[in-house]
Amino acid sequence: MEILYRSTRGGETGIPASQAILNGLASDSGLYVPETFPHLDVPFTELTGKPYTEIAYEVMSRFLTDFTEEELRNCINNAYDEKFDTPEIAPMRRTGDNTYFLELFHGATIAFKDMALSILPHLLTTAAKKNRVTDEIVILTATSGDTGKAALAGFADVPGTRIVVFYPKYGVSPVQEKQMVTQKGKNTCVVGITGNFDDAQTAVKKMFADHDMAKKLSDAGFRFSSANSINIGRLVPQIAYYVWSYVKLLETGAVSDGEKINIVVPTGNFGNILAAYYAKQIGLPVHKLICASNENKVLFDFFRTGKYDRRRDFILTSSPSMDILISSNLERLIYTILGNDAEACACKMKSLREEGYYEITEEQKQKLDDFCGYFCDMKETKEAIASLYNKENYVIDTHTAVAADVYDKYRAETGDGRPTVIASTASPFKFTRSVIEALGSVRELPPNTADMDDFALADLLSEISGVAVPRAVEEIRTAPVLHNKVVDAEDMPQAVYDFLGIQK
Repeated sequence: MEILYRSTRGGETGIPASQAILNGLASDSGLYVPETFPHLDVPFTELTGKPYTEIAYEVMSRFLTDFTEEELRNCINNAYDEKFDTPEIAPMRRTGDNTYFLELFHGATIAFKDMALSILPHLLTTAAKKNRVTDEIVILTATSGDTGKAALAGFADVPGTRIVVFYPKYGVSPVQEKQMVTQKGKNTCVVGITGNFDDAQTAVKKMFADHDMAKKLSDAGFRFSSANSINIGRLVPQIAYYVWSYVKLLETGAVSDGEKINIVVPTGNFGNILAAYYAKQIGLPVHKLICASNENKVLFDFFRTGKYDRRRDFILTSSPSMDILISSNLERLIYTILGNDAEACACKMKSLREEGYYEITEEQKQKLDDFCGYFCDMKETKEAIASLYNKENYVIDTHTAVAADVYDKYRAETGDGRPTVIASTASPFKFTRSVIEALGSVRELPPNTADMDDFALADLLSEISGVAVPRAVEEIRTAPVLHNKVVDAEDMPQAVYDFLGIQK
C-alpha cells in the first residue's frame, strides 16, 4: 500500500515520503502526517531473534513506500553500524518489577537523537536523488541540546548538504555545548542565541515560511530542509525502536504475544512520545503512553485540562532538553483528534502563535485516552537518580530520571503493574554535574567535587557507575572550539546568509 502525506494545515496533500522528507516543513508551515496509517502485518513472533536493522526495515518500509528496498536497506545499514557502541543498538535494562529501561543513547553523541539522525542524512540524500534535486540542501535546525550535535555528526561533510544549528547559549549543559562548538566539517555552522529554545525554534519556523528568503536561497543554489522532529524522516525511524522493545520483551518471555505494555517517555517537543503513539497506530500493543514533563509542564497541564497555554515563565532545569513551552509535534496529535480537520488545526496553531493559548473540547479530550501526563520537579529528579542507583546500582541521566519518577507516580495512582518500557533518552555522562550531585545523597563523594570540571566529573562518574567514559565525551575533552558565534534571535536569518555567503 502506498503511503502519502499531507499537511496538518491543509495546504498540501498526496505528497510522497521522499518529497516530505526533502521539504521538512510543508509550504503552509504545517507538519506532514500520513494520509492513512499502514499496518505492521508481520507477526511480532516472527521478528524475535532479528537484528535491529531488520526490525527497522520492517517498520520504515511501511511508511516510506516510495523508497525501493535496496535504497532503504542501504540507508539503514549505513546508519546502524559501528557508530553505536553495542551491536544491539538499543539494549534493554530491567530494574525492579516489570520495568525496562530502553537505552537509546549508545550512538555517536550519546543521546536518543542518534537513533533517527544517524539515518536522516542517508534518507535525505537518497530523496534528493529520487526527486532530481540539484540545489545544495541546507539543514536548518534549532536544538535544546541533543538534536544539534546528533544532526551535526550525521551531516558533517555529507556531499550536497550544509547544516546550521542554533542553540540557547545559556540553556544547555557544558558537555552538550562543547559537543556542538567543537564540531568539525566545512559544511557545519553552530550559532548560540541569547534567548531560549522556543525563541530559536520559532525563528527557524519563520525562516522556513519566509518566501523571500527561499527565493534568495534558490537563486544561490540552496534549499532548506530540517533535521528537527518536525521532519517526518526524523519521526519514522523513532517508531522502530518501540517495536524493537516489544520484540525484545517477547524474546525474554516478559510479555506474551499481544499482551499490552505501557511506555513512558520524557518529552518536551513531543516527538519521541508521538513516535510511540504512531507505533500503536500500526499495531503495537500499548495500554498507556505516559508523558513525563519537567517543571515546564505545559504538556502535563494540557493532558489534564485540555488547555494548551505557553503563557508562563520559562524554567531552566536540570533536564534542559525538555525545557520547552511550544511542543511542535503536538500539532500532529491535535490534527488527529480534530478528525483530520486541517482548517481547525490551523486555527488552533494560529491561536497558539498569536495568543499563546488554545483549548480543545471535552469530546476531543476524550480522544486522548491513550495518553496520561505527570510531571517531576528538580528535587524529585535528583531523588529518582539516587533511588535507582541505591536499589539497582544503575545510573540514569536527568531526563530519564524525570520519566522514572513519573512512572512511580503513575503506578502509585493507578496500581497498574503491567510490563512498562521507559525511554532512556541520554547517557548520564551528558549531564555529569547534575547526576553526581544527585548521587551525593547516597554515597560519599570527594571533598573537591564542587570544584571539578565536567570532564573530571565524567571520570568520577565512570568510577561510581563502573561504565567507561563514552567515546563521545573523550573526543571533546581536549578538542578546540571551532564555532563561537552568538546572536540575538532576530539576527538568526543574517547568520544563515553569512554562512552561505549570500548578500541579503
